[in-house]
Amino acid sequence: MDFFDDDIRRRRKNPFDFFEMDDEFDHIFREMERMMNRIFREFDINWIKPGSSFVHGFNIYFDSKGKPHIEQFGNRPLKKSDGERIISDEREPLTDLIEGDEEVSVTVEIPGVEKEDIDLHVTNNSLEIKVDTPQRKYYKNVNLPCDVIPDTTKATYKNGVLDIIVKRKEKKESKGHRIPID
Repeated sequence: MDFFDDDIRRRRKNPFDFFEMDDEFDHIFREMERMMNRIFREFDINWIKPGSSFVHGFNIYFDSKGKPHIEQFGNRPLKKSDGERIISDEREPLTDLIEGDEEVSVTVEIPGVEKEDIDLHVTNNSLEIKVDTPQRKYYKNVNLPCDVIPDTTKATYKNGVLDIIVKRKEKKESKGHRIPID
């Protein structure tokens, strides 16, 4: 074991070390850092077709129970049937989901398209968004956190942002109720 190398490794600064955070946030950022390092190690610039663009990022969100999640968005690496790796032309858009007491709200960033190009399909527990134009291709399948009523879906699209609101099948129950003691 080389003590000098071990000493350097201990002194090396992590890009996230300047944050003052609790253990849960620290865990989230360390996980995101691991994901980013893996992506950079595996990435090969030759996967991108000449003349095409590449977008990749991370979104950190908290579910209704306050648990944090890391979600990736952008172009995804794919393997063709012959094993060759390529970057998909289809982008997974940045998505935000908010579960309310009476409805579920989903916001999706899909810039550069017209509202007529957006194909939206809602079932009782999922939402599928698809855009397939010569200039832009987007695809996202969102698993909804509860059962919804698909016929109540309302969607608006403005300035590259698609907002979708759909009513819950049942209202969200309260966190608890008082129990009388005998």
